[in-house]
Amino acid sequence: MKDIEKRTLELAEYLMYNKSTIRKTAKHFGMAKSTVHIDLSKRLKKIKPSLYLQVRQILNTNFKEKYIRGGIATKNKYANKSQN
Repeated sequence: MKDIEKRTLELAEYLMYNKSTIRKTAKHFGMAKSTVHIDLSKRLKKIKPSLYLQVRQILNTNFKEKYIRGGIATKNKYANKSQN
């Protein structure tokens, strides 16, 4: 197995097991977000289509929730500023 294929499968397994985001997965592996995104959205589809479908579901969920997470983070940021 090539190194890129092995890395792609490791990323997919980590994301599946931890229900992680691309950003958190990239940080865990010390990689760029764009590399993780390409591995999980393009390379994984060719390497292991069945795993790709599972990963895609998590990525779609994360995409739908990102605006909510951003709103909560902003709310907390300004709540912390007003306390100080």
